[in-house]
Amino acid sequence: MPFLLPLLALLLLSAAPTVTKVVTSISDCDEYFLHQTPPQIGGILEGGNILDQNRYQPICQTLNNLRTFVTLYDTTNKIPVFSAYKYIGRLNIPRPQSSWKIEPQLENINWNANMKMEDRRKSYIHQAVRTDYINTRGFDKGHLLPSSYGLNENNKRSTFTLTNIVPQVDSFNQGSWSKMETCVQCVLDKYCINNNDQTEGFVVIGARPNNNNNLLNNKVNIPSMLWSAFCCYSRSQGTWLAGAHWGDNIEDGDPVLQTKTLDELHRELGAQSIAFPGTNCPLHTNVTQLYPHLNRTCNCPPSI
Repeated sequence: MPFLLPLLALLLLSAAPTVTKVVTSISDCDEYFLHQTPPQIGGILEGGNILDQNRYQPICQTLNNLRTFVTLYDTTNKIPVFSAYKYIGRLNIPRPQSSWKIEPQLENINWNANMKMEDRRKSYIHQAVRTDYINTRGFDKGHLLPSSYGLNENNKRSTFTLTNIVPQVDSFNQGSWSKMETCVQCVLDKYCINNNDQTEGFVVIGARPNNNNNLLNNKVNIPSMLWSAFCCYSRSQGTWLAGAHWGDNIEDGDPVLQTKTLDELHRELGAQSIAFPGTNCPLHTNVTQLYPHLNRTCNCPPSI
């Protein structure tokens, strides 16, 4: 019985009710950022400030009056800039069969903050809707924050919002990107256990929009690249751990996404972008030395 107590505590924490409120600043959702500090995305989000508040909207993703993660959404390109999440473990709940939802407050800030199914009688001008992803010819609805990272069913279902997805080439989504998600989750589960004996890791997953007016159904920007970063303190290793991945959103791309350092990711993103600013996350080391100790089903890339 005692071993169930930490699990029950996690369940109660994840189910804590939150007051629904209008979100006007990324700091309103800072519980999903390491040290409550959002990433820096050059030209978009700098020093915690959204530079163009008409175009870029923060969303405290909320389902059944429960907050689950945070997204910064680009209402012009109709795709997320990034989604961020505090990973606290998993309960081996299968992927839910969930319907795709929209964010009401992107259309009217006075509407309810809970994500919901779109009303086909209404017009949505600030976000993608279900019909924008019909007849996509080789593209998936690609999650930024994957459903598999959710602790419970509500968390998993909340990732099925159109504000958390991008048009992702199907072979990329189902191939190297999926393998990377599995590998990162294995690292989080095994090594991101803090001094309080709790699983705790922070992830930020983003998309780089294309600049060639390459649109899905003449509306939704098809990103040129997707990226992912994580950071945590590891009691077993006695240090902070971090890693990064990215890949081009193309057919027949790299079969494996090699694990990179945060510094390499920052240089790839450019424009003064920093995944975990003001933290102890290592910039010049990654976690590849831990991969031989993980289960083979983790799909981690071989060392090069």
